[in-house]
Amino acid sequence: MEPPKKSGPPRRAGPGGPRRPGEGRAATGSRPARPPFRKAKAAPATPANPHPARAAAVASGKNEPQRIAKLLARAGVASRREIERMIEDGRITLDGEAVTTPATLLTSLNGIAVDGNPVAQPAPTRLFLFHKPSGYLTAERDPRGRPTIYDRLPADLPRLMPIGRLDMTTEGLLLMTTDGEFKRQMELPATGVPRTYRARAFGEISQAQLEDLFDGIEIDGIRYGQIEANLERRTGRNQWIEMTLTEGKNREVRRVLEHLGLQVSRLIRTSYGPFHLGELASGAVEEVRQHDLILFRKTLKPLKS
Repeated sequence: MEPPKKSGPPRRAGPGGPRRPGEGRAATGSRPARPPFRKAKAAPATPANPHPARAAAVASGKNEPQRIAKLLARAGVASRREIERMIEDGRITLDGEAVTTPATLLTSLNGIAVDGNPVAQPAPTRLFLFHKPSGYLTAERDPRGRPTIYDRLPADLPRLMPIGRLDMTTEGLLLMTTDGEFKRQMELPATGVPRTYRARAFGEISQAQLEDLFDGIEIDGIRYGQIEANLERRTGRNQWIEMTLTEGKNREVRRVLEHLGLQVSRLIRTSYGPFHLGELASGAVEEVRQHDLILFRKTLKPLKS
């Protein structure tokens, strides 16, 4: 009885491996040589079962559908996080039916209402420069009754959202926008928009110590990325330090300087991206020209949905 044949793929012929009959010598028969194997080109990837909203948009030639949370943020209703809470509370409806998930895909805001009020289609994004004075919270309201930036903003402005935050005692440039999606894009560390601050600090510090911050620093388990810092001028043990960073973590400038043994007595943000505080008076507001805003937005990294 013959031994059972082994299953599995055939072994490839190699320098020391088995050869087929006739392999290794010139072919003498009439059998044509087999052409070299070529891998077939992969067909373009298309979803086998696309989302109904996407399929309908393609069929009708409409815009690519987007998440409702993104559209509402773009329209200036609220931030994405706030919109998600509003959806959980049943405050947002589509054609009279409560929306149950912020991932709902739509091509427009037609039929969308918040607290029973129809939502208008988003107007062009607007951006304002606000010189925030010290002593005001970057918040819409405060449970403890402390003054907020909205107590200083002119009443005739549209609904504005702050891009990032400044501590209550920090002053200087605060960007305000009507577009929640633009706000989110500007705040993400991955976007890499630089912020520049001037700090008045008391203590001893050298330029060499400040230059070490270029490699980043870890404080109490928190890693702070690259910081460009320069010693502007010194009077006794008081000095002005200019710092530029891109992450903008909570109280980053103060924590870094305090870690270096300095006491910060005043902190001013002088620029955010290409927008500068300049000679803007404390408490004053100035709108960025649409042309300048459009040019700047073209330089930003796009957001992932």
